[in-house]
Amino acid sequence: MDHSQSKRKPFVRPVKKSWWLKDRFYILYMLREGTSLLVAIYAVILMVGLLRLSQGEVAFNGWLAALTHPLSILLHLAVLAACAFHAKTWFALAPKAMRIFKGDELIPEKPIIMAQYIGLAGASLVVLLFVLLA
Repeated sequence: MDHSQSKRKPFVRPVKKSWWLKDRFYILYMLREGTSLLVAIYAVILMVGLLRLSQGEVAFNGWLAALTHPLSILLHLAVLAACAFHAKTWFALAPKAMRIFKGDELIPEKPIIMAQYIGLAGASLVVLLFVLLA
């Protein structure tokens, strides 16, 4: 049935814009989702770096110089904090989203979360060694 021609008005419960501020769970959820904005901005910055790299050494060096500006450093610190918060919340969510059994026993959350942190540390170490040795 097409409701656009109905004379009946459906009830739409009013929802305040601040509905999510009343519950800590929703506040953390919105913060985690908001981190994607900073990550998107950072992705654009990296794409501009690739563009400048394709334009030559002078353009790329200008882009690198812009990254030393105090506002750029503050943005990088904010992106780092956002990524760390995002990773922490996703690492805590993983055991709930992916239940792992060993036989009939459910593996507890803590080893799964710790395995993710160990994997992150290992990957970070590999990248650091690659950068230092290159």
